[in-house]
Amino acid sequence: MILLGNKLVPYEDISSITCIEDISNTKANSCIVFNYCEDILNYAFLNNVRCAIKVSNIKESILANSLNVKYILCEKKSFAKEIQSIAENYMFDSKILFIIEHDGEIEDIARLGIDGVIYKDIL
Repeated sequence: MILLGNKLVPYEDISSITCIEDISNTKANSCIVFNYCEDILNYAFLNNVRCAIKVSNIKESILANSLNVKYILCEKKSFAKEIQSIAENYMFDSKILFIIEHDGEIEDIARLGIDGVIYKDIL
């Protein structure tokens, strides 16, 4: 299980952005995070920028995976489980992460079979 943001487990730098221009202000080799946006997604794909994207529907998750997104982020458990099932069926390279607020949520997400979690406070 992937744990991004846990104090005990080392994780890569995460930089939240809202537009393409924000990418130039991020640390080198960090993973950018943004809400689904086709312009940013396309830019990241064309420039080989590692990214994580918050998605709100299945189509967005399929497109994100097709454009080499490292992490697909979900905020609702039922949606995360649905995306995880699709990801397993189509053998996504992207990993599905559920956004959590505290360690107490890890067990529930593990039981659902989700690839991992990302702590809300690092977003």
